[in-house]
Amino acid sequence: MPTKSVTEPAPAKVNLCLHVTGQRADGYHLLDSLVVFVEVGDRVSARADLGFSLSIDGPEAGGIAPDGSNLVCRAAAAMGVVDVAVHLLKSLPVASGIGGGSADAAATLRALARLTGQPLPPAAAVLALGADVPVCLAGRPVRMQGIGELLTPLPPLPAVWMVLVNPRVMVPTPRVFAALASRSNPPLPELPKGGWPNLATLANWLEQRTRNDLSGPAHGLAPVVADVEAALLATVGCALARMSGSGATCFGLYPDETAAKAAAAHLRSAHPGWWVAEAAMLS
Repeated sequence: MPTKSVTEPAPAKVNLCLHVTGQRADGYHLLDSLVVFVEVGDRVSARADLGFSLSIDGPEAGGIAPDGSNLVCRAAAAMGVVDVAVHLLKSLPVASGIGGGSADAAATLRALARLTGQPLPPAAAVLALGADVPVCLAGRPVRMQGIGELLTPLPPLPAVWMVLVNPRVMVPTPRVFAALASRSNPPLPELPKGGWPNLATLANWLEQRTRNDLSGPAHGLAPVVADVEAALLATVGCALARMSGSGATCFGLYPDETAAKAAAAHLRSAHPGWWVAEAAMLS
C-alpha cells in the first residue's frame, strides 16, 4: 500500500577505477568501471501534498536551485508525480565526482515509487536523467559498462573503510573528457571469480591492473587533485588513494574504522579548507 511520507538515503558513489574505452557517434563516452557506495551521502524525503515543491538544506546546499534544472525535479517529472513535497538534505559537495546529483535523482525515484506505489520508470528514462543514475538506483557494488546502462554485480568484496576528500575545487566533467589524450583505452581485466578476500588483495589488484583514465586530465586542470591523492596516501593505513569519477573528490582505502577516522582527523587538521568524510563501504 502507498504510504504518506518516506525517506531514502542517497549514498556517495565511488569509482574504484574508471577506464574510458571509446566514444559513440552521439558523443557519449563508453566506460568500464567498478562502482561502490559508502555510508555517507544526501537524503531525500517525500510526502503527499497538493502540487509539487522542492526544498533544500544541509551543509552543502549553497547555490543549489530548487528549479526544473535540479535532478530531483527531473526525477519527479520522469515518475509523473505532481502532488508531492520533496526535501533534499545536501551533505555531499556539488559536482564532485561522487554522484551527488545522480544519487539524489535515484533516491527520489525510489522515494516516489514507495510513496505512490507506482513502478519505477523504464530503464531508458532512468538513463536519460544521467549516466550515473542507473548505477545509483542499483545502489550496490557493480561493474558499470557502456554509457552507464550495463551493470553487473561484483564478486565478493572485503570489508573496507574509506576517507573521501574534496579540495573545494570544481573540475567540470566536459573539460576533463575534452582533455583526454585517448578515448579508446583497454577495458578492465577479467575480474577474479572468487572476489578479493581482503583489503590488501583488492588494493594491489586495483593498483596493478586498473586506473582512472580521467586522473591525468583532472590533474592538468586542477593540480590540487594530485596533492589530495598524495595527502591521502601519506596517512597511516591507506592501502590505495585515487580520484573518483572525473574529480575532484579522491578516496583512500583503509582496513577499519579506527584507521579511517584517524586519517580523516589528520587531514581535517592539516587542510581545514578541504571537505573530508570517513565512512564504511556498503556491501
